[in-house]
Amino acid sequence: MEHITGGNYDEERAFYGRSDLMIENASFAGPADGESAFKECNNIIVKNTYFDLRYPFWHVDNLKIADSTMTANCRAALWYSSNITITDTKMHGIKALRECSSVTIRNSDIISPEFGWSVNGVNVIDSNAESEYFLMRSKDIVFENVTFKGKYSFQYMENGIFKNCNFDTKDAFWHAKNVVVMNSTIKGEYLAWYSDGLTLIDSTIIGTQPLCYAKNLKLINCRMIGTDLSFEKSDVMASITTPVESIKNPRSGVIEVPSVGKMINDDENAKGKVVIKNL
Repeated sequence: MEHITGGNYDEERAFYGRSDLMIENASFAGPADGESAFKECNNIIVKNTYFDLRYPFWHVDNLKIADSTMTANCRAALWYSSNITITDTKMHGIKALRECSSVTIRNSDIISPEFGWSVNGVNVIDSNAESEYFLMRSKDIVFENVTFKGKYSFQYMENGIFKNCNFDTKDAFWHAKNVVVMNSTIKGEYLAWYSDGLTLIDSTIIGTQPLCYAKNLKLINCRMIGTDLSFEKSDVMASITTPVESIKNPRSGVIEVPSVGKMINDDENAKGKVVIKNL
């Protein structure tokens, strides 16, 4: 593997088509304003490097990025790439990850609107993220110890496991399929409408009108805070350990709860049962 240390590269396609290359302590910035520094590359390692130009990693296979910075000017940093590991890195450009596969992100900071669309296989560990339309239409997702703030997260995603996470997000998990959330907190409005196969375990749900129009919904030993008009038109089996402000017309299933502030039953097709039970 060729090893390059230092230098600034601002030309167009600075390392186009290269393979078996390690570059560290370098910078991609400058007046030439070149794009696509590592396009069509294979087996690339980048360490302690600064990216201030667009589209650096398109069509790259086998990529490792560590201790690096992608600024807000580093737009659409990783597209159409695979077998990616990113550690201790700032990903601050819009659309930073799209149409990629087999991605691991660890100990990193993501500030990137429209991050992670149509990604297949992404693990995010011990990281922070801020985004809008976060990981839309992505599949096979594993999160552990992740803090997220934003809007419209995880829409249309499939197959996800989330452990020990803290999410402050509006409209999370809309139309999501086959998702398990464990030991986590989700704060926001209109959680998981139209989802199918969502299971929440030992988790806290905060915010108005959660979990409506859902299929195959399960809550196990969960807490609900400020959750009015919950479970409307949903098929649900739930054990809830806190009082719920209001429950409206669950379509089917059984909801066990210590108390309900208001039970709304004004739809003759809503057959779900609410059982008052100290859990």
